[in-house]
Amino acid sequence: MRHGFDNEKYLKIQSEHIKQRIAQFGDKLYLEFGGKLFDDFHASRVLPGFQPDSKLQMLLQLRDDAEMIQVISALDIEKNKVRGDLGITYDEDILRLHAEYQSVGLKSDHVVITHYNGQSSVAAFRARLERQGIKVCYHYTIEGYPNNVALIDSEDGFGRNDYVETTRPLVVVTAPGPGSGKMAVCLSQLYHEQKRGIKAGYAKFETFPVWNLSLKHPVNQAYEAATADLNDVNMIDPFHLEAYDKIAVNYNRDIEIFPVLNSLFEGIYGENPYKSPTDMGVNMLGFCMCDEEACCDAARHEIIRRYYTALNRLAVMGDNENEVNKIALVMKKAQITTEYRRPTVAAKARKEESGLSAAAIELQDGTIITSSSSELLGPSAALILNAVKHLAGIDHNIRLIPQRMIEPIQRTKVSFLHGKNPRLHTDEVLVALSVLSIDDDNCRRALEQLPKFDGCQVHSTVMLSEVDHKIFKKLGVGLTCDPVRKV
Repeated sequence: MRHGFDNEKYLKIQSEHIKQRIAQFGDKLYLEFGGKLFDDFHASRVLPGFQPDSKLQMLLQLRDDAEMIQVISALDIEKNKVRGDLGITYDEDILRLHAEYQSVGLKSDHVVITHYNGQSSVAAFRARLERQGIKVCYHYTIEGYPNNVALIDSEDGFGRNDYVETTRPLVVVTAPGPGSGKMAVCLSQLYHEQKRGIKAGYAKFETFPVWNLSLKHPVNQAYEAATADLNDVNMIDPFHLEAYDKIAVNYNRDIEIFPVLNSLFEGIYGENPYKSPTDMGVNMLGFCMCDEEACCDAARHEIIRRYYTALNRLAVMGDNENEVNKIALVMKKAQITTEYRRPTVAAKARKEESGLSAAAIELQDGTIITSSSSELLGPSAALILNAVKHLAGIDHNIRLIPQRMIEPIQRTKVSFLHGKNPRLHTDEVLVALSVLSIDDDNCRRALEQLPKFDGCQVHSTVMLSEVDHKIFKKLGVGLTCDPVRKV
């Protein structure tokens, strides 16, 4: 698939730009880090060539100057908030990330628990952190935050919070998800550093929206689709336009909070070093596209993928109609329909022709392969077999997995494991191929084609199981499904 993003250029100019921002403030920079550090799959989907861990690799270039502060809200600890993409609670993610940071040599000694108000579950979590040698600080709920500037900028506001003792010029402030209080932690630290005579600054690293792309650019529209459930809206930054007579794109929350931030900066420093929300950012993503059309195409696919994901959630949960409508509006603004995806059109045509559940994949060279369900295989399992046979040059009529092997697996699933669906899932097909590959050259050659799935697009006319979703994700496939349950 065409690469549209120069990852090496990004690593170089992004780290250099952060160094420049540190130098601008003198002693120290608190960098509020939004988005996912290790596994930014949204960015890698809309910017082909961007690696999911690119932001981590960029930080590793600053490793000797950087340390991490993790932030978690006591409210999220109390209600066991779960990170949707990983299926683990925020407190477990804090421990996971701490281990990850340490494994790559990033200094990570502190966790700040925000919105603390004596919650019972917080004490147990603090003890768990401290047993692992992690220092814990409490930041308290400030009444009227963020608008009550007089209280916030006082000993009864930020002054009441624990001070996090850091030692390096770059302090990266991260969190498991939105609403954790990263910005407030940064501002609280600025207050305490000023009291100690230490000159410190603040900057914000958000991957999206990309400030120097247009409001209607598909990459920015894809961000709107991705955050439809958060009510984020891309907007022209009015403060930037007024200060510089230049158009820059930001999002509603940063624009709405900027007057408050301006007052807080003036309270702490006497002046605000930034004239706009865009000024606060350090993101250089928009300078690193090497094939803009490839990025636009990938972003359009992502918008449609988000639309189908929301439709599937509506079919199962029935509680996100507003999200579906918002993404539908983004699609309309982007002037695309679901038929923009070639595998979607092909899968629906195969279903119409066969009368059965169907699936289709667009391979890296643009070839479309289709499949339909049978008594032995579901459409996604059949699709993988059809695709690897095509890629390996194996005759379509050759059965890679003999029926005599499939039937015992089905019997085990239904009779012993009490499953309702006897058809093989994608993982079961791949395990069967792996076993057969010991003695069967065709199966061995078929398995060797799996890396070629990376970057391909798949559509299914029925909602797939969680297992199938995970297999396609591991293969690097962009998957969409019609909001239809399996029969």
